[in-house]
Amino acid sequence: MILGHNLSSGNEFFIVGFHHLHGFRVIFFIVLLVVYIAVLAGNLLIIILVTTTPRLHTPMYMFLSQLSLSDIIVTSTICPNTLLVILNDGSTISKVGCITQLFTFSMSMITECLLLTVMSYDRYVAICKPLQYHIIINFILCLQLILFCWASGLLLTIIVTILISDLDFCGSNVVVHHFFCDYGPLLQLSCSDTSLLETVVLVITTPETTIETVFIFATYVYIVRSILKISTTTGKKKAFSTCSSHLTVVCTCFGSIAAIYVSPSGKKTLSMNKIFSLLYTVVTPLLNPIIYSLKNQEMKITIEKILIKLGKILTNE
Repeated sequence: MILGHNLSSGNEFFIVGFHHLHGFRVIFFIVLLVVYIAVLAGNLLIIILVTTTPRLHTPMYMFLSQLSLSDIIVTSTICPNTLLVILNDGSTISKVGCITQLFTFSMSMITECLLLTVMSYDRYVAICKPLQYHIIINFILCLQLILFCWASGLLLTIIVTILISDLDFCGSNVVVHHFFCDYGPLLQLSCSDTSLLETVVLVITTPETTIETVFIFATYVYIVRSILKISTTTGKKKAFSTCSSHLTVVCTCFGSIAAIYVSPSGKKTLSMNKIFSLLYTVVTPLLNPIIYSLKNQEMKITIEKILIKLGKILTNE
């Protein structure tokens, strides 16, 4: 199938996808399609609930709605083309389309990581400085932090994307052994000198990931210390419940990203790379609304009220 396409110019790539599925291709296609629909439904529900419910017009839920938006963008950037790749047992994509996919995906992932970092600060203030919460985390600061996350994700991604777009892809190096255009596979295919790109990415990502990880860890050290000082068991449970959802999402998101980008590449096979990539592009966006819906009392109450109202409407009809 690869030879059947004129790919020698480097202006078009062939994405291999999951070429070992054989008889399970249709089943995997259906599963991924259902998951994608669930991701859209779950995250759209959170955005709609936060937007339309006055009791959810608080900083934490504003951050949560932005997290859901980034999840929708990440999954929508990857899933539709991946479904095509699975159905056709591989698919071609133009260089422009490939770089656009990488740009949108990278921007959303960087923004999501920054949002999770900002949300850890929100939880720190809520637990450690509850009396000053509404003074410190006001609407203006909340809006500024959200804009900072999206602007930073956009700026950092533009720099890397410009450098990647200048790379040459020639000869037979046009087969992407992945299910989407990720940074690593594209770097391996280039016949240009990638030393500048690799240096820039290292300079950008190392401080970013280090600061995010250290900041989140530090905030939760203070949060745990404050929770342990609470005298009653009920108080401790209530305090921990306000940040347990965020901590769970942080662990799933950062854990899956670390597995693919931080762990030594020599110890991972192509199949393992694809599995870890599925975790943070599809599974994590699916889990986020589930985690916040099941663990967050305010979200549960809001959903229950809506279901009761819908039940009454249907009963009256």
